[in-house]
Amino acid sequence: CVLGIGCCGLHMDYIAYDNTTAPHGRACAVATGMKRSNPDSLVFTYQGDGDFASIGLAESISAANRGENITVIFINNGIYGMTGGQMAPTTLPGQKTATSPKGRDADTTGLPLDVIAFMKERKVGYLARGSLHSAREINRVKKYIRAAIENQMNGGGYALVEILSPCPT
Repeated sequence: CVLGIGCCGLHMDYIAYDNTTAPHGRACAVATGMKRSNPDSLVFTYQGDGDFASIGLAESISAANRGENITVIFINNGIYGMTGGQMAPTTLPGQKTATSPKGRDADTTGLPLDVIAFMKERKVGYLARGSLHSAREINRVKKYIRAAIENQMNGGGYALVEILSPCPT
């Protein structure tokens, strides 16, 4: 597992397996190196919206464009949760954050990045989006993660699971 910086970096404190933390936004690049140097290994990233869809967007897109055989688990909570709740590239129109207290104004700040729609145009073997708002949806997300990992094990190329998650204050 390659962990992004931010909330996702705390992951290593909760689950015990081989992992490393990449420089901010570089988890897909580090995962690519790990997978290419040991192609039989299972390699996945666990990243938040700042790490994956903001500072790491170029690395995320490039790995998908190349069809790297890695799995990306992208936790989208719509804000930069670890640094005070600022607006992120995935913040929804009208969503209030520390830096958009009246809600995101799409006329001023643009529309949020729809990662799944954006990645459909890349060389991607598996794409899914799920939510954690109910037990039923959590079980569905587990199936998405399993399918993404099976995609990698079968040599299917880049796999992405976007998980919409609340960020309780």
